[in-house]
Amino acid sequence: MICLFILIIHSIETVAYAVRLAGARVKLLASALSLFNILVIFSRMANMMQQPFTGSLIDNAPDFNTLEFVEYQFRILLGSATLGTIMGLLLLPSFIAIFSRAIIHLSEERGSITALLKKGFTFEYIRRGVKHLRFPSLSYIRDIKLNNIPFKLFFINMTVTAIYTIGVLSALYAALLAPDRASTAIMASGLINGIATILLVIFVDPKISILADDVINKRGNYLTLKGLSVMLVSSRLLGTVFAQIIFIPGAKYIAWFTKFIL
Repeated sequence: MICLFILIIHSIETVAYAVRLAGARVKLLASALSLFNILVIFSRMANMMQQPFTGSLIDNAPDFNTLEFVEYQFRILLGSATLGTIMGLLLLPSFIAIFSRAIIHLSEERGSITALLKKGFTFEYIRRGVKHLRFPSLSYIRDIKLNNIPFKLFFINMTVTAIYTIGVLSALYAALLAPDRASTAIMASGLINGIATILLVIFVDPKISILADDVINKRGNYLTLKGLSVMLVSSRLLGTVFAQIIFIPGAKYIAWFTKFIL
């Protein structure tokens, strides 16, 4: 159940990259951003919902080999994050088409999300949405040029994604490493995720938004925006893999840092 939660969370956060592409495609970026915010809030809410279940893994851990047991369980959860990102990556072209139509309907409904949901969950619109589901082909990335990819942004997004992915898990594991400061370590997860979110908003989101504006105002190329989005999704995938590497060091750092809070 926890793996399913994490898989869905990372799938949603990955396909959310399709929203700005869809907004630039239909030239309704402001409406697209409102839909993007809904997806982000939904994924953050789902992330908070799974935290108590993740914490229960520690409560139910055996008294012997506790650290090894919890580490194994948490690495499975990190693997679910990677699988969720892969799923979102494979569904990216499909959701560009779906979100394009959702943004148009949202504009027609004058920003009413309830009206959009009411229309979207009818049999006719579900049938149309299923028709748009397809796996990406090589032609989707054929025109993307590597020299247009800002590798600095690639590594920033990869690192921030890794930090966000391990935030809760490393904090819980740190509680086992420093049992006398367990509550302090666990509460640090909110700070870690908050910092990661701020870094994303400062370094990543403005770049995509500016490129989307350039496409709408005919100052930029849609292929450049698509290439950047694919690059960010790819770096996000590598970030979930990198999270496996920094999971234990991150937990040890949190356990060490709590010494200075008490």
